[in-house]
Amino acid sequence: MKKISAPAFLIAGFLLLLPTLLLAQSGQVPITVEEERPGAPVTFGIPFPEGELYSVDHVRVLTRDGGEIASQITPVTTWLPADESIKWIWIDFFLDGSGQYLVEYGEDVRRAVEVASPIQLVNNQRDGGGAEINTGTLRFTVEKRNGSGFIDQVEFNPAGTGFLDEHLIAQGIPGRGTFLDLIDDAGPDESSAVVHQQFIERGSGPLHAIIRVEGEYQYERPDHPASPFVTYIHAYAGKSYIKVLHTITYTGKPDKSAPLDGREHRDIATQSALIVDEDERSTDAGITQPEDMIAAAGFGLTYNIDGTPMVRTALSEANWWEEVEPSLIELPAASGSRVSLFQTGPDPNGIPPVEESGLDERIGGFYAKVESDGVLREGQRAEGWIDLSDGERGVGIGIRNMLEEYPNQLVVDLARNQIHAYSWPAEAGPKSFERWNDSGDGGMVANFAQGVTKTTELVLNFHDGSDDITEVRETVDAVLDPAVAHAGADWYRNSGVYGTFATANNSIPALERSLQYKFDYMQFNQKWAPWYGMFDYGDLKIYFRGGRWTTWGNNEPAQDFQWWINFMRTGERSNYLMAEAMSRHTMDVDNTHWPTAAEYRGDTNSALDYWNTLDQAEGSPYLGMGSRHSNQQAISKLSAHVWVPGWIASYYLSGYHRGLDVARLTGDYYVRRIFGEHGLTGRRLYLSVWNLAELYDATKDEKYLEELQYRVDHLLELQKDQGGRMVIDRYGYSQNYASHGLSKYLQFFDDREVELAMVEHARNLVQNPPLDHEMESFLSSIHALVRGYDLTGNDEFLMEACRRAAYLRTDTAPQPLANYATQRERVALMEGVSNLPGRGEDDEVFNGRLPIWSFSNGLRIFGWTHIYGVPYLIDRLQSGEYDLGSLPCT
Repeated sequence: MKKISAPAFLIAGFLLLLPTLLLAQSGQVPITVEEERPGAPVTFGIPFPEGELYSVDHVRVLTRDGGEIASQITPVTTWLPADESIKWIWIDFFLDGSGQYLVEYGEDVRRAVEVASPIQLVNNQRDGGGAEINTGTLRFTVEKRNGSGFIDQVEFNPAGTGFLDEHLIAQGIPGRGTFLDLIDDAGPDESSAVVHQQFIERGSGPLHAIIRVEGEYQYERPDHPASPFVTYIHAYAGKSYIKVLHTITYTGKPDKSAPLDGREHRDIATQSALIVDEDERSTDAGITQPEDMIAAAGFGLTYNIDGTPMVRTALSEANWWEEVEPSLIELPAASGSRVSLFQTGPDPNGIPPVEESGLDERIGGFYAKVESDGVLREGQRAEGWIDLSDGERGVGIGIRNMLEEYPNQLVVDLARNQIHAYSWPAEAGPKSFERWNDSGDGGMVANFAQGVTKTTELVLNFHDGSDDITEVRETVDAVLDPAVAHAGADWYRNSGVYGTFATANNSIPALERSLQYKFDYMQFNQKWAPWYGMFDYGDLKIYFRGGRWTTWGNNEPAQDFQWWINFMRTGERSNYLMAEAMSRHTMDVDNTHWPTAAEYRGDTNSALDYWNTLDQAEGSPYLGMGSRHSNQQAISKLSAHVWVPGWIASYYLSGYHRGLDVARLTGDYYVRRIFGEHGLTGRRLYLSVWNLAELYDATKDEKYLEELQYRVDHLLELQKDQGGRMVIDRYGYSQNYASHGLSKYLQFFDDREVELAMVEHARNLVQNPPLDHEMESFLSSIHALVRGYDLTGNDEFLMEACRRAAYLRTDTAPQPLANYATQRERVALMEGVSNLPGRGEDDEVFNGRLPIWSFSNGLRIFGWTHIYGVPYLIDRLQSGEYDLGSLPCT
C-alpha cells in the first residue's frame, strides 16, 4: 500500500491554497451552458485527471472567441494521498449569452482580468456581532443573536458609490425574519428565530460570497423543543440580488402515540433488552392522529418604498403540466391592501392515500391565484415570484419550484410594509406528520418524521424601479430557472474521478437505450403522476403494479447518483435538474438529522462554555441513518439504507454545500458503530465501504480513512471464508457497492491485496453466477467483472459481462419517445422494447405483478442491474479490439 507520513500529508494539503511551480500539462476544456441569461452568475464544478493540475492559480475562463472573463476558481479536493494534484474545482463567472466558453489551464496560464468591484465581506463572530456583505450595489447584514434570524438590514445603491441612510431599502422583522410556527390541540405556537453562528463558506471570493448562518427557532411552550435551521446566503459582485438556501428541521412530536420509553425497533436495535412489539404498536390509535403540525413556515422583510407602488407577478392559465409562457400581471396596489400569489395542488398534506393521475388522463387539483381584496386572476401554475416597485426602487421575492414543492405563497403586505415568502402558507391548512395507517411498513409500525428537514431556495431582488416587468422576471429567473454548465462528456470520462465510463454517444446503442429510455421514462412519470409536494418532490416511486405506482424509493440504491452520472454522460440539463432535486430530497427527508449533541467551536472567551457543552444531552444515535423504501415518507428506517455518493456529487458538480454536510452525518454514524458487529457485515459493510470512500475523497479527514481502512480489511478477511466470493449470496444484488467502493479506494492506494481480492471475486462470479436474487444479483455482477478485466486484461471477464448484459439490450422504439403521450402508452412501450426475462406466462403489464426487475418499474433495481455496470462495459468493449457486431450484448 502506498502511504505518506502525517507531516508530508499536512504539507501537501496546503497545495489547495498555495501556488506551485509546475503543471504537468496544459489545455482547454470546452464548456457548454444551457438556459443562460447574459450577466447571470454560474457556479459549477469540473474534475481534472490525476497529475493534470496542481494549482488553481493556473486556471482561467475564456469566451469562445478567446477573450478572458473575470472568474473565481476554488479548489475543492485533491487526488491525495495518491498524488498532490487537484481533483475537483469550482468555477464562477458571469455569463455573456453565447452559451460556449473555455476553461484554460497550464503552466503559463495566469488570470489577468480581475473582478471589477470585488465583494467585501466581514464576519464578526463576537456576541452581538454579525456578517456584512457588500457587493458594490447592495450591502446587507446578518446579525448574531439579537437580529431577525435572517437578513437584518439591506442598503441598495445602483450607482455603486457607497451607502447612505437614504439607501436603506429593507430591514429584518425582529425574531421573525424566518419562521417555523407549530400548532396542536393547545393552539398555535409562534417561533422566534435566533442566529448563533455565521461562517464564511468554501467557494467565497471576490466574485461570489457565501455565508452559512446557523440558528434555531425557539418556542414559548416547553413541549416544543427548539428547532435548528441553516441558511446559506449567496451574493455576487455588482449584483443586487441574492440567493438563499434555507433548511428547517421539524422537531415536533408527529403523532399521539405512546412514547417508546427506550424501546427500539428490531431492525435498527442498538441493544437487545428493550424491543418494540410491532403487533402491540399497531393497536395504538394515536399513531394515526396528528400532534404537532406546521402552521406556517417562511421568510419576511420590511421594505422601505415610497410613492404609489405597483405589484407585478406571473401566472399561467394553461394546464399545470404545460410549461408555457405565463401571463405577466401588473396592478396598482391601494394603500392598506394585501397582494398575494398562492400555489397549491391536489393534496398539500401528502399523507397517503394520495390520488395520482390515471393511465390515460392527468389528475387535476392544481390551483394558483393572484389575490388582493378578492381573487384577481386564477390559473393552475404560478411562476414563483412577486415584485413591488414605486418607479424608483423595487423589491422582489421568489421561491424556486413553486409548483413542484407546493403549497407556497408570496405576499406583499402594504399595510405593514412587509414582503413574505411562505414555504408552507397558513392558507393551505396545517402540515401534519401522522402515519396514514397502523400496518407495518418494512416490518415497522413507526414514525421517524421528527428530525426530517426541508430546504427551500429563495431569491431576493432589489432594483431601481425602472426595470419593466420582463426585466424583473429575467433577473429572478437567474435563480428560479438557473443555467447549467457542462464540461463535455469526454472530459468527465477521461478525468477518471468515477472510473472510466462510456459517454452516451457510443457504439453500442442497444445497451445505451436501456439507460436513456429508463431515465426518460422516470422523468415522464414524475411529471405525469405527479410526484410533487413539499416533502415529496425529488423522490420517485419504484413499483408499477396493477396499473399504478407504489412505494417511495427513498434513494435506494443511490438513485440521485444515477442522475448525476447520466448528466455527466449526456450534458442534458433535465438530468441535472432531476439529480439536484433528488439529492436535495433524500438528504433532507430520507436522513436522520435531530436531535444532535451540542458542539463546542471555541468562538467564545469563557472556558465554562466548553464544560457546559459536555453537560448537554447526547444526540440521537441514528443521526446520519437513512430511510427504507416505504409507502409514506419517514415511517421506516434500516441500518443499510443511506447513500452518500450522489450528495457528494451534488457538492462537486453544483457547489451545494449541504451535500457534504449531510454526508458527514453519515460518516460519523459509521464511526460510532452503533450496531456493533451487525453494522460490519453483509450489505451494510459493502455499502459503508462505498460511502466512506467517497466521503474521505471529499474531506481527506483521517477519521473517515481510518474507518474505511478497517472495513476494507474486514471485507477482505470475510472473503477468505466465502470461497473467494466477496459478497455473500444473501445480498448478491449489492455487488456494485463493493466493486465501486473498492475502485474508489484504489484511487488512493496502490494496494495489491485489494486488487487480487477483486480479481478472485470476479473469477468466482464467472464460475458461480450469482442467482440468489435472480436477475438483480446476476446483472449487478457486471461492474465487478469489468473490474476483473481491468486488473488482469483477461477477456474472459469482459465476455462474461457481455453475455450477462445481453438481457439488457433494448429494442428501438417504433416512434420518438415524445409521441407516447400517456402513461398507458409509456408502460406498454417499456415492456415492448425490453428483453429482460419474466417469471412466466402470468406476467401482465397492467393487471398483474411483473418481476421487480421489469423495465416498467422504477430506478431501484435499475441501480443494481443497469446504470452502475453498463456504461463501464460499453466503454471497455468499444475501446478494445472487438468485432462489436458479433458480441451477444450488442
